[in-house]
Amino acid sequence: MVLKNMDEAQMTWPQGDKFVELESLVVERHPLLIGAFGVVDGLKIPVQVSYTDDEMENATYNEWLHEHFINNVLAFSPKGVIIACTLNAPGSWHDSSVARPIYDKLLNHTPDGYYLVADTAFPRGADSISGKIWAPVKDGTHLRQAAQARQQLLDFDNELLSFRQAAEWGMQTMQGSFGCLHVPMKAGDHEGGGDSLEICFRLFNLCARCIGYNQIRSVYMPIWVVNEQEQIWKDFENVVFGEQRRQDRVRRFYLDQGSVV
Repeated sequence: MVLKNMDEAQMTWPQGDKFVELESLVVERHPLLIGAFGVVDGLKIPVQVSYTDDEMENATYNEWLHEHFINNVLAFSPKGVIIACTLNAPGSWHDSSVARPIYDKLLNHTPDGYYLVADTAFPRGADSISGKIWAPVKDGTHLRQAAQARQQLLDFDNELLSFRQAAEWGMQTMQGSFGCLHVPMKAGDHEGGGDSLEICFRLFNLCARCIGYNQIRSVYMPIWVVNEQEQIWKDFENVVFGEQRRQDRVRRFYLDQGSVV
C-alpha cells in the first residue's frame, strides 16, 4: 500500500514536545483543558452476514443496537488528523476491548498530566490509566460541591463537552468523505475489510494535511492569529463558522448551575 510510505498519511502517536504543541492548540480555545491533546470515540461500520454462518453472525451482532457491525476506535488530534486507531474489530466486542491498544499508548507512551477527551459513554479503562481519559459528567449527576467548587466543575465540564464535539466532527468528515463506509461490508472478508478501512483512514490524514479541508483543523488551527491580522481572522471565523455554531447539536446539553440537581 503506497499510503503506508507517505508521511502525510501516517497515523502517529505524539512524542516529546508534540504533546505540548497539541495541548497549546486545545488550550487556546478551551483554557481550562490543560493537558488535553486529542479526542477519542468509536465508529461502527455495518456489515453483511450470512445467517447460515452462526459464528460470524454472533461475532458481529451488537445486542444494544440489534444490528451487525464491525467496531473501530479513532483518536483525533486538534490538527484534525487520526493519531491512533483500532480497526475491524467484531461488533460484539465492547468498546473497552476494542480500545485496548489506545489504552496501552496512554499508559506507556503518554507523559503524566496529558489526556484524551471522550464521550460520557466511552469506557475510560482500568485504574492503571485513571486520569488519561476525561469525559463530561452524565446528565442528571448529583453535584455535592460548594457553590464555588461546583461552578468551577461546571465550567470545566462545559469545555470538555465543547472539545468532545471534535470527535463527532472527525467521524462526520470521515463518513461524508468516504461513501463506502455507509455500504455494509462483507463480514467474512476480514483482510479485505481491514485494508479498505486503513485506506480510508490514511486518506483522511492525507487530505487533512495536504488540503486542509477539515472542520477540526479549521477550528483549532486558524490561519491568521496574530497582530494586525487577528481581527481579520475573527471576522472570517464569524462568517465561515457562524452557521456551524447555530447548528451546534450539543450546546443544549451544556450544564449551568441552574440545571444541576
